[in-house]
Amino acid sequence: MKKLLLLSVMILFAGMMFGQTIQKGTYIGTHVFTVTLNPEVTMDQYIAFFQKKVIPEIEKNYEGWKVYLLKGLRGENANSYGLLFVIKSQKDWDKYYNPDGSENAQGKAVNKKMQPINEELSKLGLSETKYTDWLVQ
Repeated sequence: MKKLLLLSVMILFAGMMFGQTIQKGTYIGTHVFTVTLNPEVTMDQYIAFFQKKVIPEIEKNYEGWKVYLLKGLRGENANSYGLLFVIKSQKDWDKYYNPDGSENAQGKAVNKKMQPINEELSKLGLSETKYTDWLVQ
């Protein structure tokens, strides 16, 4: 019985590991941001707000999108913060953006929904972002 339980756990774990691969056709957005904090605000407060409020709000409003907060360890962006957007398909990206990268009507509607959380974030600081969008080949 113990062997069967152990085997079941191993199969479940292996399935979870291989289920996390990035599929061909996935859109990936990499964003590096520089933050200018408001007085009396720490970077830890800004990051905590981003993790607890901003990212869940993005994932709630943009169907098919997953967002990860990144911290640069080495290289050109060491000690910087970034975001990794994983978007399941071009269809999921096209729901919100035109081919030239501008927001379409649905994207503008979502951005309007996001405005309160963005205003709350701006009370902590302002950020400047550089990004690149990628298509997994």
